[in-house]
Amino acid sequence: MKQLPASGPLPYPHDWTVVDVETSGLRPDRHRVLSLAVLTLRPDGHLVEEFSTLLDPGCDPGPVHIHGLTPERLRGAPTFDRVAERVAELLSGRVMVAHNAAFDYAFLAHEFGRAGLHLPVEQRLCTLALGRRIGLPTPDLRLSTLAAHYGVPQHRAHDALDDARVLAGVLRASLADAAALGVPLPLERCSFHSVLRNGAARNGYPPPIRKTPCAFRCPGRMRAGGPLVQGMKVVFTGETLTPRQELADRAAGAGLNVMSTVSRFTSVLVAADVHAASAKARRARAEGVPIIDEPTFLRLLQDVRPGVRLDEPEPASAAVPFGPKAQR
Repeated sequence: MKQLPASGPLPYPHDWTVVDVETSGLRPDRHRVLSLAVLTLRPDGHLVEEFSTLLDPGCDPGPVHIHGLTPERLRGAPTFDRVAERVAELLSGRVMVAHNAAFDYAFLAHEFGRAGLHLPVEQRLCTLALGRRIGLPTPDLRLSTLAAHYGVPQHRAHDALDDARVLAGVLRASLADAAALGVPLPLERCSFHSVLRNGAARNGYPPPIRKTPCAFRCPGRMRAGGPLVQGMKVVFTGETLTPRQELADRAAGAGLNVMSTVSRFTSVLVAADVHAASAKARRARAEGVPIIDEPTFLRLLQDVRPGVRLDEPEPASAAVPFGPKAQR
């Protein structure tokens, strides 16, 4: 376990806003934010201000067994539009930081949109991406794992305020590691319409994905609920909130094999809408290829299981084998 570094000068001249949300589901266009924590930090990671609140979503709170936010606990809480201006003040002019930042950003963008407001975030930093860039020697990049690695105390997982405080400690330690290694931060420019702004072609389709060779043998199809295994063949369809090339780069960086078309050899299709009727989705259903949404893919991407390199013998797999006619 590393010791949490003391606050000190870092070569990153950004003010930070650490954000954590608990939600009623995984789809920001359908589900709602139930609780929210926002912490502002100076460039050295020193805490400036905290804000947290429960929220009345106006709908079923979803997986109570995960977040513990029952209708009784949420009764009487403000709706998001009542706190939106306060949240905007804390976000404005700072880099938003979250663990799996695309998820939190998407939910906030939709909540601000429902309130008739613009989410004032121009850049975000994902601590998952930062952990990969640093090359942390941890078995996975879950927040609890990073907290243990850096010696950051964690008291209540899936509590927005506690998770945000933990993330603030992880951020400070990660920034110190990044500075010591001299690596640039994986900052991402933000736009609610980022898919269109990041290169949609004139015919309405995203530009072709840059192909990265995969060094791992394809183990077969993903089992229901995961996990992802290095070498799995992944295809994307629809207007994902995260730019498609970024998704492809993150998948390839984790050892997955990103493909452009669906076939009987595809391991999983990642769709902006799992109920879509796109040609890729129709082919996936016809071939029995599992279809998952973007938030699920990003969650599974945090813990990709080791695969078998092409020059190694093939052991028993955590995946579902292809049909008898399929050959790899």
